Amino acid sequence: MIRISTPQDTDAVLDIWLSASIQAHDFIDASFWLSQVDAMRTLYLPASEVYVFERDGGVVGFHALHGDNLAALFVAPALQGQGIGSQLLAHAKNQRAVLNLSVYQENQASCRFYLAQGFVVVSEQTDAHTGHREYSMRSGGQ
Repeated sequence: MIRISTPQDTDAVLDIWLSASIQAHDFIDASFWLSQVDAMRTLYLPASEVYVFERDGGVVGFHALHGDNLAALFVAPALQGQGIGSQLLAHAKNQRAVLNLSVYQENQASCRFYLAQGFVVVSEQTDAHTGHREYSMRSGGQ
């Protein structure tokens, strides 16, 4: 079930974000992600519309929308590959006519996922926080 996040979900969302970020972005030192937990808790999540995927009473994934941007989409690493991410993305796309996102070029699995889900690359840039190259992608309203 996908539902709007509540404050009680914050710790689970942060745990998923941190573990999945470290796994998906092994080209960035884990200390970077650890250094971002407080900002996620106090700045990024509160500024976003966050929806969680709940299974058997626990949060196992989430997506965050900030305006027309998909700011985050993460699934607990042990449950990846089971369609949860696809369901979360379909839900996010239903919330907006156009959806934009940024994804690290080195994160090949996520790049392939978003391309397979109908996103197109619209530009490339260097992420100011990490110095790694990323794609900007868009879905809908092309």
